[in-house]
Amino acid sequence: MRTLSRLKSSVATVREWAVITSDSESRIEEITKQGLVQRTGLSTRDLRVVDPVLSYPSSILGRERAIVVNLEHIKAIITASEVLLSNSKDPLVEPVLRELESRLAGDTQQLVSPENAQGSRDSTNDAPRGGTTKPLPFELRALELCLELASRRLEIETSALEKEAYPALDELMHNVSTLNLERVRQIKSRLVGISSRVQKIRDELEHLLDDDVDMASLHLTEKLVYQATVGQASRFDFYKQPPQSDEESDGSYEIESELQEEDEENESEIGFRPNLDELEMLLEAYFVQSEGISNKLTTLREYVDDTEDYINIMLDDMQNQLLEMGVMLGTATMVISIGIVIVGILSMNIHISLFDVPPSMTFWEIAGGLLGGIVGLYIIILVYYKRRKLL
Repeated sequence: MRTLSRLKSSVATVREWAVITSDSESRIEEITKQGLVQRTGLSTRDLRVVDPVLSYPSSILGRERAIVVNLEHIKAIITASEVLLSNSKDPLVEPVLRELESRLAGDTQQLVSPENAQGSRDSTNDAPRGGTTKPLPFELRALELCLELASRRLEIETSALEKEAYPALDELMHNVSTLNLERVRQIKSRLVGISSRVQKIRDELEHLLDDDVDMASLHLTEKLVYQATVGQASRFDFYKQPPQSDEESDGSYEIESELQEEDEENESEIGFRPNLDELEMLLEAYFVQSEGISNKLTTLREYVDDTEDYINIMLDDMQNQLLEMGVMLGTATMVISIGIVIVGILSMNIHISLFDVPPSMTFWEIAGGLLGGIVGLYIIILVYYKRRKLL
């Protein structure tokens, strides 16, 4: 029984991954979590980021041997030679798999021998900051494609929302009804969701652009070259100050602090220093694109807010009109009530001298005078309301 339960638990940890190699060959592999850790060098905490069952915010994490990509529906692990795509049978992920297969075709990245690695690393460190014409390494091409597909999806959803939102808002301005209000409520809910997703990707790209160490950790191919040359190096060896001798370490603490601060900008220091210009331009391009999408959504949100303000003004005006009509009707009711009281008094079954007068024109004189008095009193009260600006 215990053996069966262990077998079930081990089978449950096996998951299908779509593997796309650098020569655009793809296959489906069943990989356990432990096998994935050994294959990519990631921790189980990093693997939870690409777990399709869990929901994590958009992130791009550079690790020692792999890049963890969690962008929208794309949950992938990128190494220097292959891309592992999670949940490949999802209808939203299948187009991503086809794009990766068709567009990652190119020269296979080969590991440089230790003899040639030194020259390659030196040429990389000495490369001009204006960029080179060399093609991007495999991991950066895969990362660029993931960013492109995620940005494209957000762009499509934003365009579809704009086409639906503006006519609905214009219709609501002309006809305030329950159906139109419900449509605008759904549009606003979608607007908030898309804005939040775009903002998460924008913040992640901004974080990478602000941190050279994080950008350097994304250069897996050059990192392998560097490790093949100088041995194993961890992520925290980037921009490391060269070791000092015992004689040089006798300086004061202030001098050491100044050297550590200047060490980050010292071009002659020893350590893994890849050329970040190409990656920086790549990330900046998609940062600008996400900024453009965010601006479109901001414009749409402002239009929604303006429409809501306009509708509130219309409703307030209608409410004011109803209040004015209520005041006028209330005043008319009060004046008519006065006439009714007078008529009630005259209709009492008592004997007065007026009843002794012949009923020639007496009834019409009293009725006309009463009606004229009511109308005159109503006009006087309305003029009083106008002067006091109550109407």
